[in-house]
Amino acid sequence: MINKILVAHDGSETADKAFRMALDLAGKYGAELHAVSVVRLPEFGESVETAAMIEAGREHYEKLGQRLRDEARGQQAALHFRTLVGHPAEQVVGEAQKLGADLIVLGHRGKSLIERWLTGSTTKQVMGYAHCAVLVVR
Repeated sequence: MINKILVAHDGSETADKAFRMALDLAGKYGAELHAVSVVRLPEFGESVETAAMIEAGREHYEKLGQRLRDEARGQQAALHFRTLVGHPAEQVVGEAQKLGADLIVLGHRGKSLIERWLTGSTTKQVMGYAHCAVLVVR
């Protein structure tokens, strides 16, 4: 049974598809729907620059969160949205564990194509470390 669904959203088109899939599944199973976006910390930088980047990222994702809440409300669903800070895969897996999610839904490709080539995709990392089922949407 699926009682809690966590969807990861980075603002990409595939993340939008994943969100719609998660919204549909939440409706069909009567599951709680949670969404997270992750502000990635810069590798190097002054603390003032880092703080400014985090704040800008939070503002950006809060606008995204409001759009997702509005879309969910249009489907008569409630959405719990959080903006996290850190490494995306770690934050998504950690949040899923904290929530006791039964399913993580995320897009096949996010915004960072170059990083995926260098370090492996966030999707692959989530699939490798998640405690629950992972649905990858193309």
